[in-house]
Amino acid sequence: MQQTDYESMGAVPEKPIESLSVADVYVALKTSGQGLSSDEAAARLAHYGENSIQKKKGKPLIWKFLANFTHLMAILLWIGGVVALVAQLPQLAIAIWLVNLINGLFSFWQEFQAEKAVEALGQLLPTYARVIRDGKEVKILAEELVPGDLIILAEGDRISADSRLVEDNDFRADQSILTGESHPAHKTRDVGHRTDLGRAEQPNLIFAGTNAASGACKAVVFATGMTTEFGKIADLTQNMVEVPSPLQIEMGRITRLVSAMAISMGVIFFVLAVLLAHVNVTESFIFAMGMIVAFIPEGLLPTVTLSLAMGVKRMAKRNALIKRLSAVETLGCTTVICTDKTGTLTQNEMTVSDCWMVNQQMKVTGVGYAPEGEMLSGDVPISLAENSDMRTLLVAASFCNNSRLLPPSPEINHWNILGDPTEAALVVAARKGKIDLDQELKFSPRLRELPFESQRKRMTTIHKVAGDRSGLEKLAYIKGAPKEVLDLCSHYLNDGEAVAMDGEIRKKIMAANDDYARKGLRVLAVAMRRLTMDMGLPERLSDYTPELIENNMTFLGLTVMADPPRVEVAAAVKKCHQAGIKIIMITGDYGLTAESIARRIGIIHGAQPRIVTGVELDEINDTDLKKALSEEIIFARVAPEQKLRVVSALQEMGNVVAVTGDGVNDSPALKKADIGIAMGISGTDVAKEAADMILTDDNFASIVNAVEEGRGVYNNIRKFATYILNSNVPEAVPFIVFLFAKGQIPLPLTVMQILAVDLGTDMIPAIALGVELPEEGVMQRPPRSRKEHLLNRPLLIRAFLFYGIMEGAIAMSAFFFLYWQNGWPGVPMADSGEIYRMATTMTLGAIVVTQIGIVFNCRTERASVFKVGLFSNHMILIGIVCELTVFSILVYTPFLHAIFNTAPIGLIEWAYLFMWVPIVILIDELRKAFLRYWDRRRLQKKTEVMKGES
Repeated sequence: MQQTDYESMGAVPEKPIESLSVADVYVALKTSGQGLSSDEAAARLAHYGENSIQKKKGKPLIWKFLANFTHLMAILLWIGGVVALVAQLPQLAIAIWLVNLINGLFSFWQEFQAEKAVEALGQLLPTYARVIRDGKEVKILAEELVPGDLIILAEGDRISADSRLVEDNDFRADQSILTGESHPAHKTRDVGHRTDLGRAEQPNLIFAGTNAASGACKAVVFATGMTTEFGKIADLTQNMVEVPSPLQIEMGRITRLVSAMAISMGVIFFVLAVLLAHVNVTESFIFAMGMIVAFIPEGLLPTVTLSLAMGVKRMAKRNALIKRLSAVETLGCTTVICTDKTGTLTQNEMTVSDCWMVNQQMKVTGVGYAPEGEMLSGDVPISLAENSDMRTLLVAASFCNNSRLLPPSPEINHWNILGDPTEAALVVAARKGKIDLDQELKFSPRLRELPFESQRKRMTTIHKVAGDRSGLEKLAYIKGAPKEVLDLCSHYLNDGEAVAMDGEIRKKIMAANDDYARKGLRVLAVAMRRLTMDMGLPERLSDYTPELIENNMTFLGLTVMADPPRVEVAAAVKKCHQAGIKIIMITGDYGLTAESIARRIGIIHGAQPRIVTGVELDEINDTDLKKALSEEIIFARVAPEQKLRVVSALQEMGNVVAVTGDGVNDSPALKKADIGIAMGISGTDVAKEAADMILTDDNFASIVNAVEEGRGVYNNIRKFATYILNSNVPEAVPFIVFLFAKGQIPLPLTVMQILAVDLGTDMIPAIALGVELPEEGVMQRPPRSRKEHLLNRPLLIRAFLFYGIMEGAIAMSAFFFLYWQNGWPGVPMADSGEIYRMATTMTLGAIVVTQIGIVFNCRTERASVFKVGLFSNHMILIGIVCELTVFSILVYTPFLHAIFNTAPIGLIEWAYLFMWVPIVILIDELRKAFLRYWDRRRLQKKTEVMKGES
């Protein structure tokens, strides 16, 4: 166990503080039941510092802003603008700079999320604390707490520092934000002897940032500020180095590749223009600039950014809010999801599923806290009015209870609870049985409570007997751990009579309990005892003790409950497995319960999955951990640094890891993960700030939907990358023709016309490809390998050698068609004048209309576009209208003619251009048909080989 540093106090305990007696705690921390003196507290405050979370300085906001304008592609575009200015092309320079500026601002705005994780941690700490100083109770600022302070806590208080209990009165702490366990933990001052518990599980320790759920206590502070468990989590979160996402890495690679290619082409053609075409240096320089502009896909970055933003919008409709744009694509290549159990895979609403008695068993339908359901004996509904034994069981369980059921309200539109979820489940079951508990309590009000204690593992309430005016008789109801309750019982209820219990009945009860426990269900036993004056009980209720009351009881039955899985989760898990995504449960709950849920929803299938607790995880080295992670495995009762270690090991194995979480304890792992996913309903502010994505419905199925969207977004990026890159070839071909014709053929396309394509006509159709829905079967394929590049060989071949060459040939044919109409080859080609501007307009027009055909082609990789519906993507139709509108404005707006070297064209020219649209679509349909045929042949051969081998 980890030891706290007490060196400055002059006493270093040889044992962990949880294993010390109360007297030894006072000695070790140099304090007493009178608390610290004011002078001593001031001295310790000076030594230890304030009890607050220290924030480390992050990267200044200005640097984050400038990063969007200083990456390689941006630098290249800034330089390109300068070069265009030097080359006396101010319009080109301004256009390039505006693209850079707009894209940078848009990216910064989309990515801007203030780093508030540490501030949220600090906000969870209370402002004031009650302490004993100089023997008196005083209220001080929480920041002034020091080790050795004696604090006082009551129900509803927030705990300000890690402390050791020295007095307790049925005290329970809600530690869910630290442990993930939804049930309040019972705390006691008793010495802790167990070494198999994690630190947060120690029953005599409480922690900063958690809450007092019920009861009261006094505790001695032993850690403050950054030395608390809370502070350690903050430190882990702050020290996490943010690594670039797979898409960011890939875009960096594309930028380097495209930049190198563009600059190389510019240099090569500059040299060739001077040496081969004998063009002067200035014109050759402008020519080289045209080649660079042609090969730099200026629209790629803004299109990727807009596509990701659209993915974010679509995901929001499917209950997933994305905070970081690149996280959209990261989801698509996720290979492992590390998920919590409570609230994500389950309803986070304990529900009674069975009531078991010695002579009968009853099923309870309905899930959650809504009192809607039936009591079934087999498949037959039963009425508790006709089943007095079962009614007695549920009344007893509801009386021995401190929870309340709250109906829907304007603030909360669903049934909710106050108190322990397990107790609330019993109240809900009674309501399903049509028991009016308020009315019952009027007739049998509670007189006394013997609260739950960890040693007894049970609680008892004492009630007035309905209709007994003498007050001489009372009823004691007890609820608790089955074995402990059963040991107190001498009888069991059977048809309204208390029947003496024998060994066989005890075995039957424990067998039923064990059977339910193996299924991971939570079981509570309920018993009762009629108290009469002839038992020699004290007259005053305050003198009743567990030893006097809890014996010779009548066993009523077992109540069986579970936090049921969400109904849609099993299908989502199956979808993950089909998509090649492994799911690992990392929970704060017990291993047996976790295994039961994992098996029910299909996360595990093997007979004996490995269940590793936090304590066991500490004893496993990294090599063995990685080996274990390749098997079916569940992690239970883990600490924050252990969850972080699991995530790190998975990443070192080459996985892209998504992690879900809702508590403070999850924030380091959420930050470390490739994609951190926080719960929107139950999640703390800390978890939400540390995450990349927030689930608005806390539902695992929404993660799977987001993964599907992420894969679709990546495929869409490939689609519009193909679409954008293929136009580079027809933009470059005119320069190549001009070069090798040694000036005999005038330049068929100008630099400003290239820019008109890249930043004008191509933008909207490219964005339209970004809104394509995920293709059928996208979740039947394994995750994309991190080694697979966005611009892989098939994509480049299709973009440059197939679409590009085809489009380049069509563009040049349009250029020559215009001159042919005007007497060429009999008349030489002019390099200026109206005919020349019409010819370059035709070249530009051919690229535009051919891109119309290709945008349809790019919608699918192999499937026929007619199968998905030629006009099913309305955004593409809007894009086509937009690009034709932009082209028409360039053609028919007089003042733009000089800037873009365009001129009006007639109906014949338009007819020539548009005839290529169906031709381009049909040529690609033939290519896709051949690929589908080839795929079928390969599958057929593979099947034949497999049959032969069998």
